[in-house]
Amino acid sequence: MHQYRTHTCGQLRAADAGTTARLSGWVHRKRDHGQLLFVDLRDHYGLTQCVIDSSSPIFHEVDALRLESVVTFTGEVKKRAPETVNPKLPTGEVELAIADMVVLSQAETLPFPVNTDADYPEEIRLKYRFLDLRREAMHKNIILRSNVIASIRRRMIEQGFTEFQTPILTASSPEGARDYLVPSRLHPGTFYALPQAPQQFKQLLMVAGFDRYFQIAPCFRDEASRADRSPGEFYQLDFEMSFVTQDDVFAAIEPVLAGVFEEFGGGRTVTRPPFPRIPYEEALLKYGSDKPDLRNPIVNADAGEVFRGSGFAVFAQTLEKGGIVRAIPAPGAAARPRSWFDRLNDWARGEGAPGLGYIVFDKGEAKGPIAKFLDADRLAKLREVTGVGNGDAVFFAAGEKGAATKLAGAARQRIGAELDLVAKREFRFCWIVDFPMYELNEETGKIEFSHNPFSMPQGGLEALLTKDPLEIKAYQYDIVCNGVELSSGAIRNHLPEIMYKAFEIAGYSASEVEARFGGMLNAFKYGAPPHGGSAPGIDRIVMLLADTPNLREVVAFPMNQQAQDLLMQAPAPVPPERLKELHIKLDLPPVKKA
Repeated sequence: MHQYRTHTCGQLRAADAGTTARLSGWVHRKRDHGQLLFVDLRDHYGLTQCVIDSSSPIFHEVDALRLESVVTFTGEVKKRAPETVNPKLPTGEVELAIADMVVLSQAETLPFPVNTDADYPEEIRLKYRFLDLRREAMHKNIILRSNVIASIRRRMIEQGFTEFQTPILTASSPEGARDYLVPSRLHPGTFYALPQAPQQFKQLLMVAGFDRYFQIAPCFRDEASRADRSPGEFYQLDFEMSFVTQDDVFAAIEPVLAGVFEEFGGGRTVTRPPFPRIPYEEALLKYGSDKPDLRNPIVNADAGEVFRGSGFAVFAQTLEKGGIVRAIPAPGAAARPRSWFDRLNDWARGEGAPGLGYIVFDKGEAKGPIAKFLDADRLAKLREVTGVGNGDAVFFAAGEKGAATKLAGAARQRIGAELDLVAKREFRFCWIVDFPMYELNEETGKIEFSHNPFSMPQGGLEALLTKDPLEIKAYQYDIVCNGVELSSGAIRNHLPEIMYKAFEIAGYSASEVEARFGGMLNAFKYGAPPHGGSAPGIDRIVMLLADTPNLREVVAFPMNQQAQDLLMQAPAPVPPERLKELHIKLDLPPVKKA
């Protein structure tokens, strides 16, 4: 018999009754029933109930076991009485009668229980992450992550992609966040950067002639924590394709994503390819966001013509100053009490807005604080642009375009949730396309890249030479699922003359472009194919499938919100001699007095 086990803790069945088995695992739970002591033994594969009678010579040793101690039990497999069968467990028809025990590792008193998925403070969970990962929900999430990655890898290979690895120590790149820098010992005063993404390398692979590349790529960004991105590192399905249009990229990745979500979605409905495509400006108008949750049926509308020149001076003056008015339909809201409308107004004020004006259409009348300022024609126009009818309401967000659009998007989500309109058990995908190539930095007044600096402008060099930069669209796209952006991507700018001009508009001289992107730019001068790709986030995919709003629930060893690894105590000081070896002197900020 094997030293540690003949079966796993999830393997024994009724057919094994009468045989001798040996199990090893963690003491998950103990239940004292007087003459009988039940011990649930757990390993990676499952859980088996073990039992020992008080007459056994080792009863007191088993009874003294602390939870989470690691033991080996040997004994006879017995069928449970029909009334004691546990249908929730694969092993629920049997139990192991303990005849012998070996304690492999005695556990100390636990800082928090492992045999429950009750919530505990994140700091203690991350400090004792090895214990947190023993909990059933966390264990399932990490296994789900592994299975999702394996499925993605298989599906990408079936689509004709080849897996490559790109460097981790590289040069700094303008990806929109701060780099993590690594000092060079051999080249004093110089630094490597951990890649924010394998962007340049995957493009170079296309120039090298490999055609279809992918990898499950680690990416490193020194940025603030968010629920949908941990500080430090994250992983993405990075892929690139040669001789493709935007349509070709979509056609390649849609079956992969739809297939993975169908495989691991637990029966939830998944958008079938081809996914809907929504232009960026249309997304902002209809959903108030470039990450729309299409499970919510509410579609916002432009109410500018309803209020332009109207008697409602607040909105009319906003429009005269170049602002906007967005209408947010609220189907069936006429039946809600006045207090509900007041709460939404209070919420809007909490978001920094003056409030949410509204009109209620009820019993053939238009009611509410704004209705009296609109004549019959304007009310008819409002019903036309919003599609509302009797029993519905309309809310309004007005102001400067950016702020009002954002408020309208947030209000759409809140109203949809409060009216219980958001579809359950669905994964709704869409592409956001036609992003602007450039945007205006309101603080500096300068033109900047709005998305990815390596994107191909729609219209090519001619557009860069003849059009207002703020009107130029790019072959850039995001894929969104349930209001979560899974990735950004683009058809790349592979022509040096277009690259020079695109960066010139954003304020970069030719010498700066050559200094910062010389490797890729030089490669383009020796024959580069048209190419494009994207990079859906692994963490976010698993977060959606696991139905958790925080990606730290699907990452084995994440940092906390302050970018600290509480388990391994990183970041940490290093000895002075190590700094000297790296030619580094510290210039620390003064310590704040308490």
